[in-house]
Amino acid sequence: MPFTVTGLSPGAFRPLFGLSEAELAERGVRRVKVDAPASAPCRVTLEDAEPGESVLLLNHEHLPVDSPYRSCHAIYVRETARETAVVKGALPLALHRRLLAIRAFDRDDMMVEAEVIEGREAAPLIEAWLADDRVAYLHAHYARRGCFAARIDRGAAGPG
Repeated sequence: MPFTVTGLSPGAFRPLFGLSEAELAERGVRRVKVDAPASAPCRVTLEDAEPGESVLLLNHEHLPVDSPYRSCHAIYVRETARETAVVKGALPLALHRRLLAIRAFDRDDMMVEAEVIEGREAAPLIEAWLADDRVAYLHAHYARRGCFAARIDRGAAGPG
């Protein structure tokens, strides 16, 4: 089953880009300087920020649904992020290189499957779950920290 991995839209974060540290703090956001490779995956570009780059660390509601699974958590966003990443048929490197928690949701936003798996081994699981008619979409989380990574949908296009 073909799949598409989609990052978050940068539109919700643009009002934060370029704000002072004090203005960010008023909003519960921190600007963090990346100090190590592969330590700050951007949820818009679906790439790891480079050492020396600044990213915003903020709380984001990644599952704003009317179900018990409504959820938010901390995420990183690059201030240079301009377009939503859309990756077809494979996991972006930022997900491929990490331990993932993948969660399958039905049309009522109820979780129907969940698994922890190495990103490099996840494609067959993703394809199998998306072939199941009960599954409407998947969410991938970085398992060690628990934060949202990306949405995964069947086919060659992202969420409708």
